[in-house]
Amino acid sequence: MEIRPTTDEDLDVFVDTVHAAFGIFPETPVDGGGLWWSALEMDHCLLALTADGRPVGTAATYPFELTLPGETLVPAPGVTAVGVLPSHRRQGVLSAMMRHQLTELRACGEILSVLLASEATIYSRFGYGPATYTARLTVPRHQAALTVPRASEVAVADNGSVEVLRRAECGEILEEVYDRYRRAQPGALSRPHRWWALRAGQPPISPAPRYIALHREADGVPDGYVSYSIGEGKTLTVDEIIATDDAVFTALARFVLGHDLVSKVVFKHVPPQHPLRWQLADFRAGEVSGDMDWLWVRLLDVPRALTARGWFTDGEIVLAVDDPFLDDHGRYLLTVRDGKADCVPTGRAPDLSLDVCDLGSVYLGGTAPSTLVRAGHIRAHRPGAAALADALFRTDRSPHCLHWF
Repeated sequence: MEIRPTTDEDLDVFVDTVHAAFGIFPETPVDGGGLWWSALEMDHCLLALTADGRPVGTAATYPFELTLPGETLVPAPGVTAVGVLPSHRRQGVLSAMMRHQLTELRACGEILSVLLASEATIYSRFGYGPATYTARLTVPRHQAALTVPRASEVAVADNGSVEVLRRAECGEILEEVYDRYRRAQPGALSRPHRWWALRAGQPPISPAPRYIALHREADGVPDGYVSYSIGEGKTLTVDEIIATDDAVFTALARFVLGHDLVSKVVFKHVPPQHPLRWQLADFRAGEVSGDMDWLWVRLLDVPRALTARGWFTDGEIVLAVDDPFLDDHGRYLLTVRDGKADCVPTGRAPDLSLDVCDLGSVYLGGTAPSTLVRAGHIRAHRPGAAALADALFRTDRSPHCLHWF
């Protein structure tokens, strides 16, 4: 079997192969773009070929940026379009492609990669761990009243305004507002201009008809938006709310919750512990469902990845990290002082032993190390080690990713 990078001439073969792997047919092109694969960059794609040259597997990456705790931005190749023809599964094709891809990414100096997992049982063996989570929140329209804030510092009047636009009228504004948002939100990915220009992806990037409620500051500067549609059963579905602060989020949530001629409002992506449910006058009105993993993280260079993010508690801990897929094993002393970390190889006895996939899960602060200790994934070698790791890896804001790729 041969695994090779693709060229522009391979686009049709690549697209046909990945669709055949999933048993679906390519969509028919429409005016305005919107094909999910149109943002693929062929110099970031791989084809697996049999000895006689038949394509049987695909894998690709998108060149994203990931926002880390502390508002640090790092390159984050987004793994996508991974598929193997049903006739060639369980023959080592997937493992070979993933090993080839990860080895190439590491050789290029990448410190981590990310993906969205089609199945939760596939990617941990390749070193990826679930790192951000999302849920659906459904609110009946007749129970949608919001409370008045009791804390004086929160009860500040929103002096902004909300304007209703069609998606086609405000693409550049959405791109700018999203970019401001993602730079401050841990776990968020960039949306390159190429995605917006080609309308590749899901709403509000795609050409699917959507209304946009655009929030502007008092001086007219856009600082948030909500993308929504009203469908069967008078259900208003929110694709995403993008807001630069909590007050703007609340103003936009109040707008959709107050929409006339609607039976219920469905927020498709609400991060864990988001205050919206607590803002409802009837706490039970918000029904949480579809609680699931979203962004998976895979560290490729442990010391560089750990020193890249911001930290919020001083301390030191020794981590024994096992990476069986890439046959890499290391023991590292992580020392945090004044928000910065130093991470060096050490011969000291470990406080925690963990697989690289578990380190990916705790890396953004969305999963507590103690949870994985209790689950039997991470081994704590001394009392208090799990609590220390919790304190070190905690963040000031829960990581969340909205971008689909």
